[in-house]
Amino acid sequence: MNGTKGGRGRRIVLWRHGQTAWNLERRFQGSTDIELTEEGVEQARRAARLLAALQPDTIIASDLQRAVRTAAELSSVTRLDVTHYEALRETYAGAWQGLTHEEIVAQYAEQYAAWKRGEPVRRGGGELETEVADRAAPVVRLAADKLPDGGTLVVVSHGGTIRTTIGRLLGLEPHHWEGLGGLSNCCWSVLGEGARGWRLLEHNAGTLPEPVLGDDD
Repeated sequence: MNGTKGGRGRRIVLWRHGQTAWNLERRFQGSTDIELTEEGVEQARRAARLLAALQPDTIIASDLQRAVRTAAELSSVTRLDVTHYEALRETYAGAWQGLTHEEIVAQYAEQYAAWKRGEPVRRGGGELETEVADRAAPVVRLAADKLPDGGTLVVVSHGGTIRTTIGRLLGLEPHHWEGLGGLSNCCWSVLGEGARGWRLLEHNAGTLPEPVLGDDD
């Protein structure tokens, strides 16, 4: 799974934080600093034991508390330090932050519909998805570039930021990013290095990646 023709065989695991109270209430968190629930901590603990089996070389994370606490569980198991970056925070969504899904649809129907169509929208007057990718993807690229051949980077971040980062690293046009779908709490996606760049190996996974047998390479 690590090695492919022409690449250095590196791997990026993009891991979403554990459950928060606002997740349960379906409130748009954005850059609001919400902590994990007790269940969220347990989710992070269980996932960390799995991810440690990948023998990561580096852990980086958002500096929001829900990501900090999630990353701390993997750090505890692997004994690796975590480097935190403001650039890995969730999308700032202005007036949307703190609203439930139903409230957003009711109060910002046109803006919500345009966003779902893949149009560039400043949700709640906040950031464009391309601006989130502009700040987050370079941090992930730089950390991945520092990996040894065959090395693994774990990025602990947020659903929207992970989606836009994956889209940017795969070279997808922004209007296709929504097609990647969301991540459940404490699930992850895996990018592997191939001959033509990064490729998506796993998405919204909660178990360890399995080798792909009979692929096209």
